[in-house]
Amino acid sequence: MNKKTISIILLIIFLITIVFTVANTFMSNDSTIENQTGTITVGNKTVNYEKSGKCVEVIDGNTIQVYGVGKVQLTQVGSPTAQATKFVNDKCLGKTVYLDIDDEKPTDNYERVLAIVYTDDCDINRELIDNDLAKVSYFEPSEFKKGEV
Repeated sequence: MNKKTISIILLIIFLITIVFTVANTFMSNDSTIENQTGTITVGNKTVNYEKSGKCVEVIDGNTIQVYGVGKVQLTQVGSPTAQATKFVNDKCLGKTVYLDIDDEKPTDNYERVLAIVYTDDCDINRELIDNDLAKVSYFEPSEFKKGEV
């Protein structure tokens, strides 16, 4: 092998290394999914959450898709209005959400995670009900008391 061939081989190896490094950087976005337990303070209330991740889709006013978690049904929130979907879209889409998952019944019959959903500044479930954007919908068993959300 001459020097030119060796140089070309080394250049190709270098370029492949760069491509894989850049691809790995874009694929591993730590802010996209945390999936850690912890606490968050929303207003004057400190809550524990079991999972967190980026809201990647708002399905309707009480169902969202969270990266790394799947579909999440806002517990105790039923009959959402069209305004509820807009509210949830504005508050959650593209943002990190924190899930207080119902310990008594973590998923519903459709395999959606049942949770109270928080953002950095909002209790989504509570705001939907308080602003008449949805009705209370309570099913047992649940770790949450009726109307607690």
